[in-house]
Amino acid sequence: MWQEKNDVLNDFRAGNLEAFNRIYFLYAPKIYGRILRLVKKPDIADEILQEVFLKVWAKRAEIDPDKGFVSFLNRISDNISIDFFRKSRRDAAVQMELWAASVHYYFHTEEKIYSKEAGHILQEAIDTLSPRKREILKLCKLEERSYKEVADMLGISVSSVSNQLVASIKDIKRYITKYYGNEFVMSFLIGSIFFF
Repeated sequence: MWQEKNDVLNDFRAGNLEAFNRIYFLYAPKIYGRILRLVKKPDIADEILQEVFLKVWAKRAEIDPDKGFVSFLNRISDNISIDFFRKSRRDAAVQMELWAASVHYYFHTEEKIYSKEAGHILQEAIDTLSPRKREILKLCKLEERSYKEVADMLGISVSSVSNQLVASIKDIKRYITKYYGNEFVMSFLIGSIFFF
């Protein structure tokens, strides 16, 4: 039996495919079980098993029939399994980086588009205001002047400035609700741009 195994190994070292097949069918089930215990997934264990025997074929000249062939196989299967874990961990890290970058890019781009669109919608709403309301809105909200300053500039009372500003905000909200109907868009436009 020992001599027969050595003969098979010697034939295998010489590149005999029949000897390779005998070795494969003799040892593959045990090596597969060893790999499966490590990786826990049959499809991955199958892949690694194929790699193990490709490597064994490539390294057949290094086989010493007088030394433990099973140890040789186990060492190769363990090394390939460890390489698999390293590669999958590295790939997972790379995938997470790519995913994070793409999500950031997506939201950044979407935010820019949304902000630009929001600006257009808001400008449409402002353009529907009377010239006096537009002027008060611009002075109070864009130029951040006090009601008193605006009242003095326009020669009207502070309460008129306040009333006109409140009316302007209501008109803008009404316009956006009527034509765009999206509460989220409205709250974004009104809340984040003018801080009403």
